[in-house]
Amino acid sequence: MSQIAGRLAIQMGMQALEMKNGGRGVLLSGVPGVPPARVVILGGGVVGGNAARVAVGLGADVILLDRAAERLRVFDDQYGGRLKTRFSHQENIAECLGDADLVVGAAYVPGRRAPRLISREMLRAMPRGAALVDVAIDQGGIAETSHPTTHTDPFFVEEGIVHYCVANMPGAVARTATLALAEAILPYLLRLAAGPKAALEADPGFAAGLNLAAGQVAHEGLAQDLGEAAADWHTLITEPNRTGRVPGKMAVAVDQSRVANDPSPMALP
Repeated sequence: MSQIAGRLAIQMGMQALEMKNGGRGVLLSGVPGVPPARVVILGGGVVGGNAARVAVGLGADVILLDRAAERLRVFDDQYGGRLKTRFSHQENIAECLGDADLVVGAAYVPGRRAPRLISREMLRAMPRGAALVDVAIDQGGIAETSHPTTHTDPFFVEEGIVHYCVANMPGAVARTATLALAEAILPYLLRLAAGPKAALEADPGFAAGLNLAAGQVAHEGLAQDLGEAAADWHTLITEPNRTGRVPGKMAVAVDQSRVANDPSPMALP
């Protein structure tokens, strides 16, 4: 889903920049004699990497910010001079936003609220009619002005900036999203069906994506944001008996983004 959201971010950002949606009327690729739009991507994880791929492919002037030097090196090796990289901190973010046409919020902290990276004051310094696609809105959003929108009414303008804050971006391309999600999670579903406790114990990465078990919060980050103590899932999940039925009440909720082997799940913060 992160791959789809990252690629969609540029597609939706292009729409946000159209005059009819309140945008400044900038074509991302530019044309001969007219420079391309400047795209600023906050976060170098799966979302940011896929957004960069599409933006660079369209010929935009792309800057990607991330806290991890290794991630920046990977992008520099992959794109060379076609993509610029910057270390992510408030001063660099503010500087890059000053002349950005499109900003993509791709920062993500597994199981926790997205970091607040863009203040209202930063938005006021951006060009009027610029666009912000806050992919992290399903985790609370990276901008002070962001709030969830819908596919039927995706845009709103605040501080002169066109916001796109749809919480379920892949739903816009439901067929592609369904096929991709089914292929990604089916192996994990089969392992859970064979024995949830054994499946989680055998794969620490799988277990790290566990949010809820038997109605209790089992993820440390989620529990911290909710002000609760994280439960030990080992004591909550039981294996099926010989009849194949699980004794007692048991439910498991896994964060799919963690089991998709995201090379940089903690993109910015």
